[in-house]
Amino acid sequence: MRTLLKNALVVAMDDAHRSEPFRADVLVVDDRISAVGVDLEVPDGTQVIDATDRLLMPGMVNAHVHSWEALFKGRYDNLPLELWMLLSYPVLGLEPMSDRLVYLRTLLVAMESLKNGVTCLLDDVIESPRQSMDALDAVFRGYEDIGLRANCSGNIVNRHYIDTIPFANEVLPADFLAQAHSVPPRTTDEYIDFSKEALARYDGRSGLLRYVIAPSGPQRCTEDLFVAANELSREHDTTYHVHVLETKTQAVTGREFYGSTLVEYMDKMGVLTDRTTLAHGIWLTDSDIVRLGEVGASVAHNPISNLKLGSGIARWRDLLTAGVNLGLGSDGLASNDSARMTDVVKTTALLHKVTDPDLRTWPTADEVLWAATRGGARSARLTDEVGAIEAGRKADFVMFDLRSINFTPVNDVPTHLVYVENGDSIREVWVNGQVVVRDGTCLLVDEEAVLEELRELAAGYLEKYAGVEERNRALQPYFDQIYHRCISESMGINMFSGDERNWITRSAGSGLE
Repeated sequence: MRTLLKNALVVAMDDAHRSEPFRADVLVVDDRISAVGVDLEVPDGTQVIDATDRLLMPGMVNAHVHSWEALFKGRYDNLPLELWMLLSYPVLGLEPMSDRLVYLRTLLVAMESLKNGVTCLLDDVIESPRQSMDALDAVFRGYEDIGLRANCSGNIVNRHYIDTIPFANEVLPADFLAQAHSVPPRTTDEYIDFSKEALARYDGRSGLLRYVIAPSGPQRCTEDLFVAANELSREHDTTYHVHVLETKTQAVTGREFYGSTLVEYMDKMGVLTDRTTLAHGIWLTDSDIVRLGEVGASVAHNPISNLKLGSGIARWRDLLTAGVNLGLGSDGLASNDSARMTDVVKTTALLHKVTDPDLRTWPTADEVLWAATRGGARSARLTDEVGAIEAGRKADFVMFDLRSINFTPVNDVPTHLVYVENGDSIREVWVNGQVVVRDGTCLLVDEEAVLEELRELAAGYLEKYAGVEERNRALQPYFDQIYHRCISESMGINMFSGDERNWITRSAGSGLE
């Protein structure tokens, strides 16, 4: 199948043009872009579309999202990560979500993503209390059915949750500690076998899907699992996706558990490579950042989630200067409350203008768009496949209406895309050479039927879930004590926006040490 998009305004994000717009024809043949240029020859049988009033840019890549949280958007506020996780990823009394609900919740995330201009995402699928192959299959089927390019993980925690939190054994009640240790975690062999089966089933399927190796965090997994998972990632050239140093508590964890930063601990294990993506990477030292740049690692930056959970502000300019690849992520829908990447793009551009008065360090529109496309593609190990409108790449792109309110009048196009566009101007979204969204409607699924069934099943699930939350909320005073103890520690770095001396004094004086 051939389609020629004639005379479009193109923001290609290729090496030659980056975000500089230019007029061109774009020829799509089957699932790939065949040519980009002026007055391209029209082969016989080609559908020609006048794109004079259209802006084409590559689809955005959401470098870090958790579809598990889709049912919990608009549910939590004013909770730091460690207290928020008690409710969003409860440690007591949770039963698995039905495979049907997993499928529907995946479609919900996919619908919002596609309509907002995302053509590829990395879904770090944390299935509580434990991931099954049937549940993972439901996730992959959801993305495949709706036509969204998806890299989905087998996320693994193989240490008891309480053994991943500093000072837990000192603070938590003995009966809870005993209960928490009563269920054996997955072994390294079990996870590797699970991942090998998932790779055989899903990696590369339908030209859209990839399986991702994702040990949850260095403090949450045993060393033998971390090393074995990295080797499996190397064998299959998959992303090695890990939560690292999202919060100050995690910075304290590295010191208390390993006598080093978590990045130094990972480096000691030999798992820092160009396949490694750190989700968040906020509480990084100077030497951590240098080392990440040396190995060519990536950081998936999640500014909205980091702001809502009070985690801190990542060092955008320092990371870029060191040569670290930056992608952008929404994170989960219970800590961001949407999967809209246009929100993430604008927040990224704004947030880092207040961390340094030197305007030369502020993010440019070009840099932010690069992170939202090429940076995310590299993080997902799709460097040469997606993220640009360029001959040979997959035909994953978004078509904006230049006659919309957001582009009236048209000034600097990259600035429009970063600060003005919210998704309202999107007329079509193409993935793998196929139109999957047109005029705000996903074409490959019945949206109303999906939403209606989801409402019905979610209501029953959330009614039971409220009881689980209440049970876990009883632990909140203990975790609150741990949280305040950690933030009152001096770590030599401060990623909060306030004066750390005041923060430590305030926390230390609260009586919660």
